[in-house]
Parts: sequence; C-alpha cells; structure tokens
Amino acid sequence: MTPVLRAALAAALLLTACRASEPGNTLGTEPAIAPVLTTPDAVDTHSFANPLEARVTHVALDLGIDFDSKRIAGTATLDIDRRPDAKQIILDDNGLELESIVDASGQALQYQVGATNQELGAPLAIALRPDTKRILIRYKSAPNAGSLQWLTPEQTAGKKAPFLFSQGESIQNRTWIPTQDSPGIRQSWEATIRVPAGMTAVMSAPRGREPITQGGESTFSFRMDHSVAPYMIAIGVGDLAFRSLGPRTGVWTEPVMLDRAAAELADTERMVEAAERLYGPYRWGRYDVIVLPPSFPYGGMENPTLTFLTPTFIAGDRSLVGLVAHELAHSWSGNLVTNAVWSDSWLNEGVTSYFENRIMEELYGPARAGQEAALSWADMEAALRELGPNAPGTRLHGDDDPDGGSSGIVYDKGAIFLRTMERIVGRPRWDAWLRSYFDRHAFQPMTSARFLADLRANLVRGDAALEARLELDRWVYRPGVPDNAARPDPAAFAAVDSALARFTAGGPADAAAFAGWNWAERVRFLKGLPRQLPQARLAEIDRAFRLSAGGNAEVLFAWLRLALGNRYAPAVPVAEHFLAQMGRARFVQPLFDTLLHQGDWGRPIAERIYARTRPGYHSVTRERVDRLLRPAS
Repeated sequence: MTPVLRAALAAALLLTACRASEPGNTLGTEPAIAPVLTTPDAVDTHSFANPLEARVTHVALDLGIDFDSKRIAGTATLDIDRRPDAKQIILDDNGLELESIVDASGQALQYQVGATNQELGAPLAIALRPDTKRILIRYKSAPNAGSLQWLTPEQTAGKKAPFLFSQGESIQNRTWIPTQDSPGIRQSWEATIRVPAGMTAVMSAPRGREPITQGGESTFSFRMDHSVAPYMIAIGVGDLAFRSLGPRTGVWTEPVMLDRAAAELADTERMVEAAERLYGPYRWGRYDVIVLPPSFPYGGMENPTLTFLTPTFIAGDRSLVGLVAHELAHSWSGNLVTNAVWSDSWLNEGVTSYFENRIMEELYGPARAGQEAALSWADMEAALRELGPNAPGTRLHGDDDPDGGSSGIVYDKGAIFLRTMERIVGRPRWDAWLRSYFDRHAFQPMTSARFLADLRANLVRGDAALEARLELDRWVYRPGVPDNAARPDPAAFAAVDSALARFTAGGPADAAAFAGWNWAERVRFLKGLPRQLPQARLAEIDRAFRLSAGGNAEVLFAWLRLALGNRYAPAVPVAEHFLAQMGRARFVQPLFDTLLHQGDWGRPIAERIYARTRPGYHSVTRERVDRLLRPAS
C-alpha cells in the first residue's frame, strides 16, 4: 500500500469511526448493532459470510449436552440485519448436522451447504423472504467437533464426572454454533443449557435465573447483552465448584482443585483494580475465571466474564500469574476492541501483552515487569532468528493465518511496538491516548490501518517530527524491527547473566544462586546456555538445580527443550510425564518439534509418546503436532 493510498484510507476510516458512534455520539457508548467495517483490509477471508448483505446481530441457543453421544443438540435462533434486497444470508458451518431451518413464523426456509474447505468448513446459504428477520436452526454439533473436548471422569482431576469445554478461537465455534464465525461480525447472545443433574454449566456470559433441576436434568441460562466476536462464546460443563476472590471476581474449578486455584489467584481483584487505574473502567460486570483440566490447549482464553485457564499456571507461589494479567487485559484489547481479521491479531495479542506488563508493574513493581519485558524481547529475537530477520512473517500486519503467526511477533513485537511509542512520547501522554482509544472504539472491530489512523489523529496530531520518530508504518507493515525499538534494561538480569558467563566459561553450577532466583531468572539462565552442551554438564545442572523435579511449568519447559535438544536420555521420562499430564500447545508442540529435530534418536521417542498422549489432547493441539509428525506430502 502506497503512503498516499494509506493516508486516504486513514481519513476514510476515521470518518467511519465517527459515524459508528452515532446517534448521540457519546464517547464509548456501545452502538445498538456493532458496525461491520467496509474497507478492503477488513474482509475476513476465513469466513464465508457476506455481512454487508445480511449479518447476524444476536444468537439465542437452546441446547442439551449429551455426554454419551458426545454431541450438543438443540436450536440456534438468529436475529439478522439485512439489506432490503438481500436474497440470502451465509453462515459458517463445519460439520453441523442440520435438521431444519425455519423463519419466525415457523415456515421452512430453503438452505444449501456448499463445498467443504478442509480448513474453513463450508458456507451455509439460507434463502430469505422479503420479511425474514429471524431464523431458527435445529441441529446437532459436528461429530468430533473441533471446538469441543469431551473428557472421561478419569481424565479430570476429581475422577468423579465427565467434563466438557469449548475453545472457539480462531475459527472453531462453527463446529457447534451455526452463525457468522468472524471476529469482525460482533453479536450479542443468550443460551439455555440442559445438563445431567449434578453437573454445573458455565459460559462466557452472566448467568440469568437460578438453575432449575428436575427429571434428572439441570437447566442453566446465560445472557451476554454486549456484542462480542463469536469466537468468544464458550462453555464448560462438569463437576464444578466456585469460590469468591473479591466483590466481582471468583474462580470455578473442580472441587479437588479449588484450594490451590484460589490461593494462586488471590491477587485477581487487585489486578482488575490496577487495570482500571491504567486504562479505564472494566465494562463486563464480573471477572471470573475457570481453571480447566490440563488438556486445555492454551495458557488462557479471554472469554468475556469468564477467563479459561490452564492449570499449568499453578506453581504454588503466584509466579506465573502474568498469564492471568494477560487474559484480564484482553477485557480491553481483544474483547472490547477486537481485530476484524486474523491477519491483524497483533491488535489483540500485542496490545494485550503490553497491557499485561503494565499491570504486573503496577502490582509487583518495575523490577519484575522489567525482567518479564526482557524475556519478551528475547522471545522476539528468537522468532526473528527462526523466521529470518526480514521474512514477511515478521510483520505485525501478518500473513493470512487464522492461528495468528509467530507468538514472538504477534505478542512480543506487538508489545515492544507499544513500549517504543510510550518511551518516545512519554508515559502520561501515551496512557491518555491508549485509554481514549479504548473509549472511542469500545465494542467495535479494528484493523491495523484504523489503529494507525487513530494514533495519527489523536496522538501525533500533525507533528511531522514526531511522526518521523515513531516510524509507525515501518513497525506495522514492514518486516524486522526498526532501529528505534525500546530495548529492555540490560541490568534486568545482571546477576543471572554473570552466573551464566561463569558457567559457560567452565565454572560449576551455582545451586545456591539458582535456588534464590525467581522463575524469570531461571528461564533466562536456561535459555542463555549454549544450545549444545556435553552430557556431563547437562547432568551437573540437572542435579544441582533439581530441574527434572521442578514444579514450575515454564522452567521445566525451558529445561526440557535444552535437554532433549542434546539427546539427554534422563530427560526423556520427565518429558513423557509432562506431555502426558497437560495439553497446552505452547509446551507440547515445541517439545515434539525438538525431539523430531533429533532424527533417528528423537523421532521414535516422539512417535511413541504421541501415540499415548494424542487421545488426551484438544483438537487445537492435535492438529499442530499432527502437522509435525505427519507433514503433507
């Protein structure tokens, strides 16, 4: 895109933004129907929908959960907004079993499921009558629906009851909800959920009336009045208990996990307060979390009002609660203002990673925040080495990938971009702009061009010298990292780096020093070691630091990547246990990749372990490891 064209587009985007808040034009007021952006960069290539012709505005689910058949069945009633001459509405469908589709009067509507795309599913085209404004679809979730994971009692912590959870991001919710599954088509929603008596259902929306139990079945209701991206509709069903953490915060998890989870999450209410001091009011009512069984494929998922968390963050010392800060920050960047397309996922993850670090600084001080920022810088550098410093995949406005590209770019380069802007313009001025950005675009989709247009209009304000110093287009649209990047404080890990230099020069492993370090310092040391080490040196640090017996998942992960990359056999049973006990893709995929890079030594180990662990992984994790072990011919 040329600078002239980009400037013209920016002007058009700002005009669109102003119109989106009408009528009333009250700053931060949620529009009755969330706007759909009309610029070419906001076209979602991972959805079949044509929202400018007809779009979903509200979804009402009435569903029953069947653990025996591992299916969800019932109805989805869709309210739609359409052009008067629209002949059809197109939804996203991936394997749904459709029984009937009718309008509000009960008259059948003709529909057709198009050709299936292996990645995207298929378009579901529904014919509209001139007066059709509501559609009712009776259906069942797809067999083996990619969003849903059904666990047996043996796969849960309590071993008492089965468990179900969903994971919608990025394009998985179309396997259990018939709607327009695009982040740029925001929808309000409600649900009535029926589960076996004795089980509890939770969703990413406030609970409606109190649950009703009769005839061996319990019925739960939920309603989300705010418009959200449809990937944020989420469900969990199981043997669940709740504990309050503060006036508007609490935790759900299995009863046997509740004490540990609540202790680890004790600072959650303070985190919400810190976030509000930084960037304005929390607009979602309650902020609860659910700690899921270990097969959950992500560290966390920012489902509104109910963050989904992996139990791998429970270290016993609250050392990994940066994950909670990250998911909370998404309540502003990601949930309140959402990337319209997945090629702009840095607008969710990069902005959130920056915000996370600011929350950590607010609560735990600049030293801890500085160390975590330095680790983020190192992760970005690792991504640049892996991809190539000038590879297209190092741009923030990335490739057309629903998985969002490399985390070292999407998360870390994105955060460093914002940190650089802060240092150049000064924190007070930067914070005022970012807070106002969330107000101006609340409950709306966002693109990179729209983000930069707002920066220029409300922060740069025609200052040519400042514009030149910021290098905005270079950060977002060009590969690599600009020279003005805000580098981390070199003193953040001074003691660790000194110990690392001594060990690398042949000195002994300093067990006393390692014992006194926090998790970030330990990870810094392990990642800083030469990637090739003799077996004796690996055994030395394993014994001295008790690495194979560690309880912190981040430290253990860093150790296992180093050990397996050096064919250190004592680490194999530790890795096998780790990979069998959790399904977090961020840990699972790299460890299998490390084994596979060890050729004749590592591949048989990887294949043996994966044959055992694959059935317990969510489809998100399975698909990533499948691509490693079974590359396309």
